[in-house]
Amino acid sequence: MARRQRRLMNDINVVPYIDVMLVLLVIFMVTAPMIQPSSVDLPSVGKSSQPPVAPLEVIIRADKTLALRDRSKTGSEVTLSRSDLAARLKAAQEANPQQAVLIAGDKNVRYEAVLSVMDELQRQQVGKIGLLVQPRADVKE
Repeated sequence: MARRQRRLMNDINVVPYIDVMLVLLVIFMVTAPMIQPSSVDLPSVGKSSQPPVAPLEVIIRADKTLALRDRSKTGSEVTLSRSDLAARLKAAQEANPQQAVLIAGDKNVRYEAVLSVMDELQRQQVGKIGLLVQPRADVKE
């Protein structure tokens, strides 16, 4: 008796898969234009959002003189004494409580001078006080 060897079938018939994919493609092409994008009904608020206010900048120069720069206006510097500075900042923050105050100290000024200005502003209850720094160019993130 002659024995016939069975051969394994290595080929996959992909024609039925292509037919199914073409039918799905036609279905999606026909139904896609019929789908209406949904509209979102957004809630309304009573108070309109206001843009953030540009901060006030207290400048401590190398000779320990103080200046005030208002970035929201012209940006010009006004030289002030320490008592005038605190009074002016207090008045500005009463008019706009969201306005921040930045202290820009010269790098040659002692840290103690910067802290004394910050302490004076805190004693006068000026809120939102921050320190202004300049990033170094040689530091990579």
